[in-house]
Amino acid sequence: MSEQDFAIVCSKIDEEKEFLNSVSQDIWKMPELLFKEFHAHAILTSALERYGFKVQKHYFMPTAFRAEYSSASDGGPTVAILLEYDALPEIGHACGHNLIAEAGLAASVAVKAAMEADLRLAGKLIVLGTPAEEGGGGKIRLIELGAFKGVDIALMAHPARMNAAAPPFLSIVRGTVEYKGKEAHASASPWKGRNALDAAVACYQNIALLRQHIKPSCKIHSVITKGGIIPNIIPAESCLKMFIRAPNKVELRELRTRVEACITSAATATGCEVTYSFADQDSYENLITNKVLGNLYQTYAERLGADFIKDVSEIPSSGSTDMGNVSHIIPSIHPLFSICPEATNHTREFTKASGAPEAQEPTLITAKAMAMTALTILRSQETLDEVKKEFSSDIQNSLQYQ
Repeated sequence: MSEQDFAIVCSKIDEEKEFLNSVSQDIWKMPELLFKEFHAHAILTSALERYGFKVQKHYFMPTAFRAEYSSASDGGPTVAILLEYDALPEIGHACGHNLIAEAGLAASVAVKAAMEADLRLAGKLIVLGTPAEEGGGGKIRLIELGAFKGVDIALMAHPARMNAAAPPFLSIVRGTVEYKGKEAHASASPWKGRNALDAAVACYQNIALLRQHIKPSCKIHSVITKGGIIPNIIPAESCLKMFIRAPNKVELRELRTRVEACITSAATATGCEVTYSFADQDSYENLITNKVLGNLYQTYAERLGADFIKDVSEIPSSGSTDMGNVSHIIPSIHPLFSICPEATNHTREFTKASGAPEAQEPTLITAKAMAMTALTILRSQETLDEVKKEFSSDIQNSLQYQ
């Protein structure tokens, strides 16, 4: 990347910052759940058309989109910048996906401006709108449908309470457990019933006991979503939803086997029947951060004033993301950028932070760093070769954990 690129990226994003913030605010004020992000889809595709991108709305899915800008010169790398924009139930944009969309849009506009300023710069920029990160696996669907074919690198960034170029995102599988018992009068003849709520509670407690004997990097979360109608009827049906997370697929399978024992033993203890299933097709992979791309991003973000955690051991295990699946097929980064050190993701406090004016400066710094990372790849085949070499090594190493 040249100093001219640096100047263009910074000036273009600064020039557009009010409009970029308005896009983010528009999405933040109207949170939409997975696969229902119709307002965000309209806002973002309209913005991309305004900036001169060739836009495909409803790309493979009703709320996905693809926008492209190709250089005047033939050839060159293909860079994808990914946007997310779905929210969480009841608490809105508590994961700051409105800022992911803003940062991705800003970076894309800046890369396009730099490409237009130098007609010798060859390559293609793809902007992918990826719905349903919060449990729907939108990126998995896009992978399956061929959206990433021909893409050399993929970039996105996520708001958090810290700056981290290579955060540890875990593999995850989601499950549903249903217990069937038998109704009875809870006072007059409880012995005639089989309590499905007891089975769900026993399962929940079994998992709580299991947690003492799993690694700190593994996580199990569950909620009881159905547990009866009224107190004087023995509940005949109950249901739990659960997430199981681990650093890789091997450990995830091992942990799942132990969780399944918790599930079935609860049925045995209460005399209930049980059925359970795990959504393997929507399982998220752990994130593989490409070190070459991650180092580039961090270098540019630090130049712009971002302060990163120096000791990677201080970075806690994060959540999970379908960007992990992308990172297993294409060199990728998914850094975290700090918008509020006090608030954690998936809280009402973080919802407030993601819509606050104070979030704008770190979001735009992130956008600039992503744009500069993309332009470095577009300008340097040697750097792209290093990225691909690192990716091949990472994938070979990860095979032992599949």
